[in-house]
Amino acid sequence: MTIHTKTMIAALLLTGGCKPANSNQASITADLSGLKDSVVYVSIPVADSAKTDTVKVKDGKFTWSGQITEPQKIFIGTSARYIELFMENAAVQIKGNIDSVDQLKITGSAIQDAYKIFETSIADITGKENVLYNRYDEVKGNDTAKAALEGQLETLRAQRHERTKAYILAHPESAISVSMIADMAVIGEYAPLDSLYRQLTPAAQQTATGQRLANRLAILKKSAIGQPMIDFTQADVNGKPVRLSDYKGKYVLLDFWASWCGPCRAENPNVLKAYNTFKDKNFTVVGVSLDEKADKWKEAITQDGMPWMQVSDLKGFRNEVAQQYGIQAIPCSFLMDPQGIIIAKELRGTALHTKLAEILK
Repeated sequence: MTIHTKTMIAALLLTGGCKPANSNQASITADLSGLKDSVVYVSIPVADSAKTDTVKVKDGKFTWSGQITEPQKIFIGTSARYIELFMENAAVQIKGNIDSVDQLKITGSAIQDAYKIFETSIADITGKENVLYNRYDEVKGNDTAKAALEGQLETLRAQRHERTKAYILAHPESAISVSMIADMAVIGEYAPLDSLYRQLTPAAQQTATGQRLANRLAILKKSAIGQPMIDFTQADVNGKPVRLSDYKGKYVLLDFWASWCGPCRAENPNVLKAYNTFKDKNFTVVGVSLDEKADKWKEAITQDGMPWMQVSDLKGFRNEVAQQYGIQAIPCSFLMDPQGIIIAKELRGTALHTKLAEILK
C-alpha cells in the first residue's frame, strides 16, 4: 500500500470511544517500545468511511476492546506510523518496536496467522523489492540505470501479483482474499480485478468488505481502459472553467497529483520531460490537483515548472473529478487518445516515455 493510501486512511479517522470487553468482543493488548504518543486510533472500515476509537497510551502500552462484525483488516494509527492487521472477535496481543511495524509479533487472531503465512511465502520477493527501493538514490539522475531498476521492480511486482492471485484462487472463501483484491483495487484495472472478484464465493462477496469491493469495481469500470473519458469542467489557477472535452483531438495525459504528495512531486520532472519531448506531436497534459490550499497548489506549479493546464476544486481527495475517476491514491494518470478513449493508465517513469514514443511516431 502506498503512502497516499495511508494518508487517506488517516483522513478517515473519527474520534469515538472504547467499550468494555466481553466474550463476544475483540480485544487488543499492545506493548510497543518507542511509541511516545499519548493516544492511538483503532480504525475499523465501515461503509465508505471508518469507525475509529481513540485509545489512551501509557509507556507504549494500550488496550482496546470492541466488536468485529466479520473477520477483516483493521488499522491502528499513530502520529507517525500505522499498523494493519486482520482481526476477528478474539483476544490479540501485539509486541515489538513501533519503528519496525513489519516485525511486530501479533498473536491471538487465526486470520492474522493465516496472513502471516502468506507474507512468509512471498518474503523472497519482498526482500528483493526492498533492496531495490533502497537503491533509488544511487540511480537518481541516471536515466539508463533508473530504467533498469524500474524494470527489475516491475518483474518482482508481477511475480508477487501472481502469487497473490494464486492465493486468492486457492482461498476464495477467505476474508484475506477479499482484502487482497480490495488492496489491488486502490489503483488497478477493472477487468482483471472483476475476474478475480468473480472467483470469490458468494458468501465472501456478500460480506461488508465484499460489498464495498463490488462498489469500488463499479467505479473502476467507468474509468477502465477502452472506456470513453469521463468529461468534466473544473476551474484553473485563475478560476476560469476548463472542460476536458475541449482537448479532444489530442493525446491527453490526465494527471492526478497534489503539492503535498512526495511521489507526485518526484514524478513531475518526468512528466515535464515527456511534455517537452512530445508537445509538438499532438500531446498535452491536464493536471488535476488534490490540494486544499490554493497558495500551496500554485507554488508547487511554479516550483516544478509545469506549463500545462492545471485545474482543481481545492477539495483534496473529495475533488469531484477524482471521485468520478475513482482516485484513491496519487500519483495516478490516464492516457487518452484523440477520440477521448482511455488507452493506458498509471504510466510513470520510463513507461510513460516508452508508451508515448510508441504511439506518437
